[in-house]
Amino acid sequence: MPDNQTKLKCGVAGVGYLGQHHARIYSELEEVELVGIYETNTERAGEIATKFDCPIFDTLEELAAACDAVSIVVPTDKHHEVALPLLAGGCHLLIEKPICQSLEEAADILEKAKAANLLVQVGHIEHFNPVMSFLEKEVAQPKFITADRLAPYQPRGTEVGVTLDLMIHDIGVVLQLVKSSVKLVQSVGVSALSPTEDIANARIEFENGCVANLNTSRVSSKKLREIRVFQPSGYLSLDFMNQAGHVVKIEQGQLNTVEVPIEKGEPLKLELASFAQSVSQLQQPKVGGELGKTALELAITITQQIRERAAM
Repeated sequence: MPDNQTKLKCGVAGVGYLGQHHARIYSELEEVELVGIYETNTERAGEIATKFDCPIFDTLEELAAACDAVSIVVPTDKHHEVALPLLAGGCHLLIEKPICQSLEEAADILEKAKAANLLVQVGHIEHFNPVMSFLEKEVAQPKFITADRLAPYQPRGTEVGVTLDLMIHDIGVVLQLVKSSVKLVQSVGVSALSPTEDIANARIEFENGCVANLNTSRVSSKKLREIRVFQPSGYLSLDFMNQAGHVVKIEQGQLNTVEVPIEKGEPLKLELASFAQSVSQLQQPKVGGELGKTALELAITITQQIRERAAM
């Protein structure tokens, strides 16, 4: 483990659309050294290695031997097979969301990481959005939450349905805000351009009485990432994409609207800086593997309900 005078040695496995930004940010963080990348597409590997002036590793084992920590930014169905040799090589991991495509694979990763005393952070990026920081301070007794996440269609990410692709962001956010076990889930979804669901809705009732209604689409004509939280003191309406919003407070029988003063920041950079700090100090990350696994479990339940309904 690096001491205070030594930079944390980080690598990236998978430098596609999102992985390139992991490489960029690691190359920018003062406390981190971008040691290198692993990428099966040789042309893409050469492009990114040249851009960020770092070596290409031919195997995951070689990458692991050179790194303290690695970001796994490959398709979801490859997370497990990529994670295992990196854990065997002694690397702490940041695994892009969802942690895996199955609970069995997630459990295997977490068991191996725990046995080796290695940290696993899951890339639920909205937890590092300044909007989430505001929500965590202001939300005390959530009674009803609505979240809308819409995006235009793109083939990237369609190895899984929209629930595991996009809705899982809001699942993670809601679990963190509500802090209660799930009592009931009711879901519906339809496919449009991919073999799996591209539009999904889930109504989640928690044991503490809070209800969350999540709407997600990856075949929308516009982008939208908004959340509204209703509680006895009023409600909050926040925009994750534009990092803005307002709070409506109930004061002496009146509704008073206050704009939220959010200090904007790049969520991925905040996420990777937090990961680097967790590894350097050997402290549990903000979004650890267990939260990632819990979010995956709920996402799988929603997916199964949608597919059972579609098969009727």
